[in-house]
Amino acid sequence: MDPARLLRRVSQDYRDRIAVKCDDRALTYAELAERASRLANALADRGLEQGDRVALLGDNCLESLEQIVGTAIGGFVRCSLHAHDAPERHRYLIEHTGAKALIIQSRHYERMAGQLEDITGLRHVIVLGDTDVAPGVSRYDDVLAGASPEQPDVRLEDDDPHVIRFSAGTTGLPKGIVISVRATMGMGNEFAMVLPSFDEEDRYLAAGPLTHAAGMFIYPLLAAGSTTVVMPGFDPGGFLELVEREGVTCTLVVPTMIQMITDHPDAGTKDLTSLRAVMYGAAPISETTLVKALDLWGSIMYQLYGQSEVVPIAVLTPRHHRVDGPQERNRLSSAGRPSPNAWVRIEDENGNALPPGQVGEIVAHAPCTMSAIWRDEAGTAARFTPDGGVRTKDMGYVSEDGFLYLADRKEDLIISGGFNIWPAELENALAAHPAVQEAAVVGVPHPKWGETPHAVVVVREGSEVTEQELIEWTRNRVGSYKKVTAVRFADALPKTPIGKVLRREVRDSFLAVTDGLGRA
Repeated sequence: MDPARLLRRVSQDYRDRIAVKCDDRALTYAELAERASRLANALADRGLEQGDRVALLGDNCLESLEQIVGTAIGGFVRCSLHAHDAPERHRYLIEHTGAKALIIQSRHYERMAGQLEDITGLRHVIVLGDTDVAPGVSRYDDVLAGASPEQPDVRLEDDDPHVIRFSAGTTGLPKGIVISVRATMGMGNEFAMVLPSFDEEDRYLAAGPLTHAAGMFIYPLLAAGSTTVVMPGFDPGGFLELVEREGVTCTLVVPTMIQMITDHPDAGTKDLTSLRAVMYGAAPISETTLVKALDLWGSIMYQLYGQSEVVPIAVLTPRHHRVDGPQERNRLSSAGRPSPNAWVRIEDENGNALPPGQVGEIVAHAPCTMSAIWRDEAGTAARFTPDGGVRTKDMGYVSEDGFLYLADRKEDLIISGGFNIWPAELENALAAHPAVQEAAVVGVPHPKWGETPHAVVVVREGSEVTEQELIEWTRNRVGSYKKVTAVRFADALPKTPIGKVLRREVRDSFLAVTDGLGRA
């Protein structure tokens, strides 16, 4: 089933049930279908054709869901921009994808208004919210009011492009990852197999951007008649309050959010018993944070491993979120076992399969596998293996009992004196220190060893620790040749909007205060 057929069915089956709510506003399934149809028809009325790209730029709001569904049923390719990026990045991605229309919230429009006229190929700008707009720019509510409420008669083929996701940009400019209709719906079907079944009594809390990871469950939620409760912006106190007030049953969070929630003073006072599934992923999680989360809401956690190019790859289910023995605690550091319809292979640099226990590049295939990297034939070819697997650029190994363990990103490997050092191992060691809230490790040039590991550390509020203490701490846990050789302290780590640490920026911050050879 594709999004258009799905919307026709659920708008009848669950016509008067609440599909989405945000603050004090809500839409029933019938209202969602009507508004999504108006948006699709309005874009077609403005000359957009099936396959044309539509960029979305905004924070979570009630209209987020209708924009996701409306672009889909019109046959347009959604290009969701990260709201936290700079205007220059937005401009680059709009031009790179050739988007003909931009739907933009008013606060973002105010930042970009002066340069929208100069964006190559952009024909229509539609602004959601109250603000003054330039001549030729349309207002969102007016656009919908002037369009037909009837669902458009658009046929969606399995191989049609559905969305262009953008890689996190941890090493440079983001790449556009093309995901087809088949892949999108396959992802939803796969999640329905590995997560607790959704039904019309479920209330999903979208704590992160719906246009990105938090939106992965939209179609299975719609298919089940569930309600999506939208947070306009994440804050841990608001999260706890919404779970209690709305009877939230499931949510997706990233490790940074989990840490903020478990550390919040209201964490132990709110009623969280309605929760039956907490999904997390996107970045590594420390054992300390994970244990605190298990204490807070119980064994209801699902770790999901995947990436923009291929998802879901592996799942760590609640039965494996245990701390009652050494094997159980070790499994907490894994990404779980492959999802039912996914396969994983570990390869060396020559493409040879490696046996269990040996670290190599993770090659994976999953129900949601990219079609291509937008406008990059060579890059696309380089990411695929002959049998259709995707080279993830993540390094890891598979244990004898089939659990997948991540080492690190291929490009983040530190080679010091001929030894391979994976930053994640050092980051986990640092995070185990009671004074450390989080840490990032990068390789910095060194005149003798080639590279040496340096760390940026965020200290927990009310705690104290010295650079030398942390250097010795890592020496005792990973060995002398792997230990960090310098530590800087910071109030926060640079991160992408979905919580991944930007190691490139961490590395640049070290080089800015050294002579480029690891010397201050």
